[in-house]
Amino acid sequence: MPELPDVTNYVEALRTRMLDHKLVQALIKSPFLLRSAEPPIAATYGKAVREVRRVGKRIAIGVEGNLWLVLHLMIAGRLHWDSSKPKLGSRNNLAVFEFDNGWLWLTEAGTQRRASLTVVEGEAGLAGLSAGGIEPLDATLSAFTAALREENHTLKRALTDPHIFSGIGNAYSDEILHRAQLSPVTMTQKLSDEEVARLYDGTRAILIEWTDRLRTEAGDKFPEGVTAFRPEMAVHGRYRQPCPRCGAKIQRIRYASNETNYCANCQTGGRLLADRALSRLMHQDWPRTLEELEDRKKRRSK
Repeated sequence: MPELPDVTNYVEALRTRMLDHKLVQALIKSPFLLRSAEPPIAATYGKAVREVRRVGKRIAIGVEGNLWLVLHLMIAGRLHWDSSKPKLGSRNNLAVFEFDNGWLWLTEAGTQRRASLTVVEGEAGLAGLSAGGIEPLDATLSAFTAALREENHTLKRALTDPHIFSGIGNAYSDEILHRAQLSPVTMTQKLSDEEVARLYDGTRAILIEWTDRLRTEAGDKFPEGVTAFRPEMAVHGRYRQPCPRCGAKIQRIRYASNETNYCANCQTGGRLLADRALSRLMHQDWPRTLEELEDRKKRRSK
């Protein structure tokens, strides 16, 4: 799912192309995409774009008349821009927006249609789509600490909960926790002040670094190839590859359709975190440390 750095770069690219240009019309190809009826999407036609902003992981395009088209890309949604009309035959094309200077279209890979388009009116309409989490790059350390400690959750859950922090998902939470050298399963209310400060600094550093990196990578072009898995990442998507800090192999916890990647040496004091599915199967045979894991591998290879 595109997160704060990716969405920020989409927003910046759209601003340079859309501001003061008129939306001519939109073709909604998927019946599951449009999630609102009032105001009608036709009310935005012929209106000039006045603002583009990020609302959590959503992209909000504001046009004259205080109307907003709000896109949520979910996991597999991606945006594309060109001065020429795109081919409409692909089943992955969910919507096409014609502007007086080009075309924006939304694609979604796979068969599950999770991406959404909502038309709302005014700031109150936008606020109704916000989960209410604080903006991590705008928050002071004290505000960050208060949000983190208000309830007792694992760090992984807290960072990815949009009611607590805005714009952070599975990929960048892994990177933040690795940078801060904190376990993803540590409970928020058990963190020391020094650990919270490390998390705050790590959060800001990772989000700023990746936003800048993606901005530089795109240059003047529209962002393409948006993905949660990048070879330059420290831990996310790098299971069994070496940690760039210590060289130990990256470990993972799998749950549902997601997984958490971490370095046991850097983040958990060498302790392996129990993978729910495998630990249920193996019970007492589940290795507790990196040393136990390596010993078992050696015994199996003999």
